Amino acid sequence: MSAKVKKIRKKRSYAIGFKKEIVRLFDQGKYSVLEISRLYSLHCSLIYGWIYKYSSFNETGYRLVEMKQSSTSKVKALEDRIRELEQTVGQKQIKIEFLEELIATAKDELNIDIKKKSSTPPSSGSSKKRQR
Repeated sequence: MSAKVKKIRKKRSYAIGFKKEIVRLFDQGKYSVLEISRLYSLHCSLIYGWIYKYSSFNETGYRLVEMKQSSTSKVKALEDRIRELEQTVGQKQIKIEFLEELIATAKDELNIDIKKKSSTPPSSGSSKKRQR
């Protein structure tokens, strides 16, 4: 015999202090609603309700549009990182071109072939053998 068991749905209730703390994090611009939702495992609509109710910036009758300062700061940081990497790549490219010119000059003026050819056999190494 199997008994029919209904799952009891748990309803969560949050303290007003917790709600105001979440709204304060949003109002300060530290986190976006999505980030708060992921950090605290809360639904976004729940957070927006709290913002509408407890935010000092929200006026009754106006719809709140979230300014994504955190995402814009992330984009700016990524753009700075891209600029830094592009500068590094440029410096490396200049160094490569310099070394290639140095190799060409050594070959033309000094008759020294620095580039390794694939047909060149490997060196025999040192005359000493490894002792086991």
